[in-house]
Amino acid sequence: MTLPSIFVLLTAIAYTGQAPPAAKVEIVSVTGCLREQGAGNWVLVAATDPVPSIANQAPAGELPKAPPAGKNTFRLLGVGEFNLPQHRDRTMVIRGLFIKAAPVSRINMTSAAEAVDSCVAGAPK
Repeated sequence: MTLPSIFVLLTAIAYTGQAPPAAKVEIVSVTGCLREQGAGNWVLVAATDPVPSIANQAPAGELPKAPPAGKNTFRLLGVGEFNLPQHRDRTMVIRGLFIKAAPVSRINMTSAAEAVDSCVAGAPK
């Protein structure tokens, strides 16, 4: 924590008697093309905008039938629990905790479901 943020926290506690509420991390769902950029560095490219979701895997009825042409890229975290190499270069529905950041936002994965066995044409490598 930086000195200014500690000061704000201590000031809030002094005036209200309690700490300010913590920022809530959203669980979202995104759909895009799974790529490996360097050893073990997984990203979802040509991905849709994040939409509020639950952590559970998307049911078959919610999986798209064709790859969407999204404009987002997300770095995927917590990938060790998923066998991502078997889904490389396929359209995936990823759900998890959304961490907005620049230049690339991140998703700490809670579930992964393969939707289409290919990616949208022109998806970045």
